[in-house]
Amino acid sequence: MYRLLRAPLQPVTYSRWLHLCVPVLLLALWMFIGPEMPWMPLVIVIPFGLVPWVRLAEGLQAQFLLTPNDHGNPESAISVTPSARWGDRWRTLLWLETRLVIALVAMLATVWLPVMTFELIATAFGHPINVDPMVPLVPPRWIAALLAPVPLVLLIVIVVLLGELVTAAARRLLGPSAAERLTALEARTEQLLERTRIARELHDSIGHALTVAVVQAGAARAAGNPEFTDRALSAIEETGRAALEDLERVLVVLRESPQAVSQRPTLTEADRLLDSARASGSEVDAQLTGPLDQLPGPVTREGYRILQEALTNVLRHCGPVPVRVRVEMAVGRLDMEVTNPLPEGPTVMSGSGSGLRGMRERAALLGGEAETGPYEGSWRVRARLPLERIG
Repeated sequence: MYRLLRAPLQPVTYSRWLHLCVPVLLLALWMFIGPEMPWMPLVIVIPFGLVPWVRLAEGLQAQFLLTPNDHGNPESAISVTPSARWGDRWRTLLWLETRLVIALVAMLATVWLPVMTFELIATAFGHPINVDPMVPLVPPRWIAALLAPVPLVLLIVIVVLLGELVTAAARRLLGPSAAERLTALEARTEQLLERTRIARELHDSIGHALTVAVVQAGAARAAGNPEFTDRALSAIEETGRAALEDLERVLVVLRESPQAVSQRPTLTEADRLLDSARASGSEVDAQLTGPLDQLPGPVTREGYRILQEALTNVLRHCGPVPVRVRVEMAVGRLDMEVTNPLPEGPTVMSGSGSGLRGMRERAALLGGEAETGPYEGSWRVRARLPLERIG
């Protein structure tokens, strides 16, 4: 009831009314051509419903006039693509037939009810219409005055109800097909995966840079040695510059800029991570074996990020402690292992654990696995990434 009371003030009521009136042009034109066959327009539209581009035109019109406020709602979306399958064409044909029938009812109400109001007003002023009146019975003048607004109210109610009906039919018959919904779902999934990947990139890159900066700054202040402080500032500068490059690459992707995106770092640049850890005060025992420059792109890029996060966790939670790094190309896979002593006291900085989860997710996306946890008195990060392309 509240919606009916608000309907005269809603612009969508009149846009839907306009949508209902558009097919009336075809009906009115046919009444001049063949009034003895009023059902003929239902036959005329049959070939049009089978034309693929008609679905696009009808979808655009319905979206603009029936659901102008629902463009951001995927549940009530109306498709604006041509018919790709015969199922879409039959649905479009059924929509055209349904629209004509509903438009006929709307046309009768739009013509008959205002005329009835006019006749009631004329009767109220003492000028009843005697030639083909719409009012079946001529009431007394005072009753005619009271009844005059009723047909207009009834018209609004009918228009609102027919508008709801034709909108529901449009969503059902012009809505996305099962194939289109699947395509949209896949696109949405890809978008969410990309957002997750970007979040991991920012976490690993910026988190590593900030961790190195904090550890270096704390070590430089504690050392009180100008030479060490100078080396620490240089390490902070280099790490910060690399983080800025990663951030700019991510922002280019988010902005969909035509600017070329710089290449993501790979394991061939692992020395940059190792040097950064050494500059932070850690003794790094690194052994990288095999032709790392021949690794597949996804493997070498994700391997770099796993190594980066592993070293970041060492500095974040244990400080500048000895670290053992092993990266080896085995038969059909890449083996990575980073171990460090467990801290005896409280950790340097706390974390949410998302970095460990991120390493496992990176490995899983490539069909591999990553293990993190205590191992023989140390903390170990171990990852195995297959070299063959994962389906």
